[in-house]
Amino acid sequence: MNRGRRVVITGIGVVAPGDPGTKAFWELLVAGRTATRPISSFDASRFRSRIAAECDFAPEQEGLSPQEIRRMDRATQFAIVCAREAIADSGIEWGAERSERVGVTIGSAVGATIGLETEYNVVSDGGGRWVVDHSYGVPQLYGYLVPSTFAAEVAWLCGAEGPVTTVSTGCTSGLDAIGYAADLIARGDADVMVAGATDAPISPISAASFDAIKATSTNNDDPEHASRPFDRDRNGFVLGEGAAVFVLEEHEHARARNANRYAEVSAYAHRSNAFHMTGLRPDGREMAEAITRCLDQAEINAGDIGYVNAHGSGTRQNDRHETAAFKRSLGAHAYDVPVSSIKSMVGHSLGAIGAIELAACALALTHQVVPPTANLHTPDPECDLDYVPITARDVRLDTVLSVGSGFGGFQSAVLLASPERAA
Repeated sequence: MNRGRRVVITGIGVVAPGDPGTKAFWELLVAGRTATRPISSFDASRFRSRIAAECDFAPEQEGLSPQEIRRMDRATQFAIVCAREAIADSGIEWGAERSERVGVTIGSAVGATIGLETEYNVVSDGGGRWVVDHSYGVPQLYGYLVPSTFAAEVAWLCGAEGPVTTVSTGCTSGLDAIGYAADLIARGDADVMVAGATDAPISPISAASFDAIKATSTNNDDPEHASRPFDRDRNGFVLGEGAAVFVLEEHEHARARNANRYAEVSAYAHRSNAFHMTGLRPDGREMAEAITRCLDQAEINAGDIGYVNAHGSGTRQNDRHETAAFKRSLGAHAYDVPVSSIKSMVGHSLGAIGAIELAACALALTHQVVPPTANLHTPDPECDLDYVPITARDVRLDTVLSVGSGFGGFQSAVLLASPERAA
């Protein structure tokens, strides 16, 4: 990330498993509640993993018009609702902004999965036709096919005529979208960015794909306790869905209008392991390098980090890889700093989760509370750090770190600091 102009978060919008909205999301986290349940959006009886963290989302109740609901895939709907909340939260007046200085960056791992799968079933007659009948496709089908639709819809919402981009880097898409947006502001290409990520992957094709590699939990009889990162008895991650969108501003721009500042985006770094599509090296070197690069950019020491929001997917290789990365990059401080995984409560929404976790980090700074790792009753002996089991913790926070790890070998890290600390 460019060390030019300072970048702050002035608005947050969240649609996460459970009730939508930033307030409901934070209340769920600090209470240590889980949103995992049997899949209700389709018949999952034929799958090995039949549970997910679903959003209780009714688009009409969230202010979307019938035309918007018809036009937009579920993931697009999430993004628009989040963007509206973030914009309202920021208090920004778009009419007073130079539209060419406003941009949008939206991340997603799997795009309009639900819309594409639904329409494929229609045009292929339930998969029975190899040569599909395109005449049955809806006019919105092209919009489902191209993930750039997400960023375009958000840009139309706020009238952005600056840089508009879709980022798709697997499960680090959310962190990367926000890091890229912050960099655009830092180097002077924009003054305001609406940035975040969205994914709605709870569908038969996603369930089948993760079943095939046995990555998801089979704790179908006890879904509430199925997602258990860093626990000895974990057996895979729980699929989730949702979105988070932020209004990012250049610091002086935000200060000039006396905007509330949740946090400053102090640093962002991204690495690849060039190793394996789904596998991770046990030493955590690439993630450690991303963390170290963030520390160098922000010009702080490892001991300055007050909280680490872990990727914490609940798979054995990830949890051990991540533990090694923290020890490698943070040294002795790795044993002192609180670390937690909110995937234990809201599941793993693929490309969206990095943005959702960054919202948790910004709120942790605001409320001076570290959310817990739910369901962590029997720690894995190889995961021997302070993973904040079960109960949220009051902690004095100035700087927080959020990390992500994605299929394809992607490793990302973002540092947030309280505006006072950053100043």
